[in-house]
Amino acid sequence: MLSTKFHIPVMLREVLDYLDLEPKDTIVDATLGTAGHSQEILRRILPGGGLIGIDRDKDSLAVAQERLSEFGSACKFIHGNFVDLDILLLGVKVEKVDGILFDLGISSFQLQDVNRGFSFQNEGPLDMRMDKSSYILAYDLINNLNEEELSHLLWNFGEERWHSRIARFLVQERQRHPISTTRELADIVSRSIPSRYHNRHYRIHPATRTFQAVRIAVNRELEILDSAINKAILALKKKARICVISFHSLEDRVAKFAFRNAEAAGLVNILTPKPLTPAQSEIEHNPASRSSKLRVAERV
Repeated sequence: MLSTKFHIPVMLREVLDYLDLEPKDTIVDATLGTAGHSQEILRRILPGGGLIGIDRDKDSLAVAQERLSEFGSACKFIHGNFVDLDILLLGVKVEKVDGILFDLGISSFQLQDVNRGFSFQNEGPLDMRMDKSSYILAYDLINNLNEEELSHLLWNFGEERWHSRIARFLVQERQRHPISTTRELADIVSRSIPSRYHNRHYRIHPATRTFQAVRIAVNRELEILDSAINKAILALKKKARICVISFHSLEDRVAKFAFRNAEAAGLVNILTPKPLTPAQSEIEHNPASRSSKLRVAERV
């Protein structure tokens, strides 16, 4: 059954405007999710256009397929990782496209499924895999990395101020028993941070950065992003555009430097010297959009 708990597309109007869509365009949504952006993209590229939707999460892909069923053969759905974009496009006999969208991070659809282990709000297994066929789980990292490795993970992928202290508490706790649930991990992280800092320095839940860091490590998100953006740029037709929406500084930094390097190589013109951010009205309607940034480049 089609889920009604769709992920609300972030900066939808800006994405549609910058993609500069026309009928007969071929557009790639490299992070299809539940198809919030793609549904509106399709309405602007038909008749004659086509959308290629890629996602590494089979559950999200199934929701998108049902949601976009009204568009029939105008949609091609691919279960895969956007780091393999060149191979995936070759598989559907497409060489160049008229636009590509990356909407990075985790979706509300995934967060709401307690069995996926992405959220600390509810009890669930320490999983955090976007592709459930992957073999590394959050449980494996939390229970097997040594204290120094955990500390580096929390700093490098979460920019967590208390990375060393959290790592020490995790190692101490797992000596008693394995850390196996999201609530358990969140509670240990919260206890490891001095209580006087909870309200003064954390506008977000104290475990937010830890969960971000572990999720990024499990899914190799930063490791693959630079390569994926470079492949996407090479797949664009002349004057075609690439949009990248990020939700934290680490993702945005990768996108920024990928665009700068491509511009220096004469491949693109950057259309957003500074990233776009959501209007206040959008943030009020969708608080999850508050940290998002949009960068756009056009193929030369």
